[in-house]
Amino acid sequence: MMKIKEISHLKDSCIMGLFGRMHHGEVVDSCELTNKNGMRLKVTNYGATIISLIMPLKNGEFVDVVLGFDTLEAYIKSFDLESAPYFGATVGRYAGRINNGFFSLNGKAFHLNKNNNNNSLHGGKIGFSQKMWRVKNVKEGKNPSITLAYFSPDGEENYPGGLSVEITYMVSEDNELIIEYKAISTEDTVVNLTHHSYFNLDGHDSDILEQELIVNSQKMVETTDQNSPTGRFLDLDNKPFDFNQPKKCPSKIDATFVLEKENEFAASLFNKKNNLKMTVYTNQPGVHIYVGGNCFNTIKGKENVDYHALSGICFETQNFPDAPNHEYFPSSVLRKGDLYHHKTIYKFQSF
Repeated sequence: MMKIKEISHLKDSCIMGLFGRMHHGEVVDSCELTNKNGMRLKVTNYGATIISLIMPLKNGEFVDVVLGFDTLEAYIKSFDLESAPYFGATVGRYAGRINNGFFSLNGKAFHLNKNNNNNSLHGGKIGFSQKMWRVKNVKEGKNPSITLAYFSPDGEENYPGGLSVEITYMVSEDNELIIEYKAISTEDTVVNLTHHSYFNLDGHDSDILEQELIVNSQKMVETTDQNSPTGRFLDLDNKPFDFNQPKKCPSKIDATFVLEKENEFAASLFNKKNNLKMTVYTNQPGVHIYVGGNCFNTIKGKENVDYHALSGICFETQNFPDAPNHEYFPSSVLRKGDLYHHKTIYKFQSF
């Protein structure tokens, strides 16, 4: 029998119980936030994951612009795939790869759990994307939001320090998805959190090849054949991954772009079929852009859709992969008692 968790202060703007079932003895629920324009966001506390993001179009129609699954079981099983897609998930403690699963801090060596060849990827074997988050707060009415919290104990995945993390999802009246992360640690540690939705402005059952991508960056993080950073940067001027002018989405990309222009947008995506545009803003030093997420025809997506490698594109705003091992990268160290703060906005406009 399904068990539905009732939260007394949740009313019209937040509807609990899409999954309404147990996982490892805890209740898995979802919340739907809606603004005055009909923009609807569904979030589950399993992995602090976005399930759907339905955007209103100027012609009165609606489109679900993120990939996902219809059942909790599908989300859980997706982490057993050869390459887990992390659909809509919150990624941590460290987004991206940490080379050889190793870093040193304050003269001490830390050997992380490895889950990507010889590397630690997206937090390790069981990162934040597979954790049960607690619903801490829900705000109703104008600019509705939900805040989810998770405590990562000292030594989890071999990271130092007990880390208290909060993530707030807000749906603004200007059709923005605003994601804000805060974290504080009991000891010096490293932190790099991100959001892992695969976006498709033509709908989650389409492909992204005809959509136009802009990335507001002049440099990219250089990587090895194993996709680990070398510590150097590549100049993008007139190179294949120079997206300063609109280009169609690439069929394959897994790259971190350096963001050096404060108070400017990081990237944008435009779908000329329905005239929907998404613009990404962030306070982070990089945006990792990834096209992939194939479920290998093993797990069906929402509405029984067969997702493929071109179904969506990720805009993972974050620090650089492997930053703890490169002195010239922005520091990923969070000192004991200091506040980690990451804010990203996905702004949608229908023309």
